[in-house]
Amino acid sequence: MMQPFFFAAVGLAHGHIYAMCRGLSDAGAEIKYVYDADEALVAQFRKSFPQAEAAKSEEQILRDPSVRLVASADIPSRRCALAIRAMEAGKHFFVAKAPVVSFRQLDAVRRAVRRTGKKYFVFYSERLASEAALYAEEAIGRGEIGKVLNVTILAPHKLGGGRPDWFFRRKDTGGILIDIGSHQFEQFLTFTGNRRAKIAASSAGNFAHTQHPGFDDFGEAYLRGENGATGYIRANWFTPEDFPVFGDGRVVITGTGGTIELRKYIDVGGSDLPETVILETEGRTEKFTVKGKVEKPFFRNLLSDCIRGTDTAQPTDRAFYAMHLALTAQKRAKRLTPPRLTHR
Repeated sequence: MMQPFFFAAVGLAHGHIYAMCRGLSDAGAEIKYVYDADEALVAQFRKSFPQAEAAKSEEQILRDPSVRLVASADIPSRRCALAIRAMEAGKHFFVAKAPVVSFRQLDAVRRAVRRTGKKYFVFYSERLASEAALYAEEAIGRGEIGKVLNVTILAPHKLGGGRPDWFFRRKDTGGILIDIGSHQFEQFLTFTGNRRAKIAASSAGNFAHTQHPGFDDFGEAYLRGENGATGYIRANWFTPEDFPVFGDGRVVITGTGGTIELRKYIDVGGSDLPETVILETEGRTEKFTVKGKVEKPFFRNLLSDCIRGTDTAQPTDRAFYAMHLALTAQKRAKRLTPPRLTHR
């Protein structure tokens, strides 16, 4: 870049903001400001990004013409309004998933993108930041497993201690099929090559956290793409607290010519290495790690798109439609009750 590309972080409620800002910085952007109403979050953030000036207000950032992009991981229910304010102020916008929590918000931010002409990116990190997922996307593109028939995604997560109150409120997060599920719907669309899909069935429930009545700790969905490929997505908050990573996320992609299994974060019972791929095709059955071997071009392309007006980092329609699927699955989800245990 011939000139500095300045960005700001606004809204630090979720830890994804750190990976987002590191990715932008590594790609060549420079962080100029940080702002959150919670001064403790700002102080913590500046330990990792001391060059970021603590802005006195959001308005200070939006009025500064040198700031070209705003990155945010605010409380999910607040992200839509912030995106619109930023884009109307002439800034591109980069947001953690889930970017919205309602169909009304989704429609509003879509209109704002069309009205302002600014770039809008969603950090679906379970694909964009995973070398195993990017390897699978490339392998599918090369035809290594033929035509993709089904994508099955298991997305267990660790609840962890010290979650803020908003985390347990559905009005702030939308529910598990929006929060965790948005990642998975985006992966389904990418791996199957679908632009559109239908939710065949979905369900959600609160099995073990009844002290938080608006919270889902389990969710699942079945879907079918317009090209006939099917998918199953399951998300939950039941990963043990002493597990070495946040969750044993797995993806199995079945094609007419073979199968790819991704063990993104840990290979339990095997090498224990992250970014593990199991590839099974005619003439090749292999298990290997792609850690450090696959280029992650998202952030570089994001900056290029902002500078040149191109669309190489992320199809905006796919980013929005993944949220349409997540919102639909959550809205239609059959409410589950804890199963009755039987003993013989």
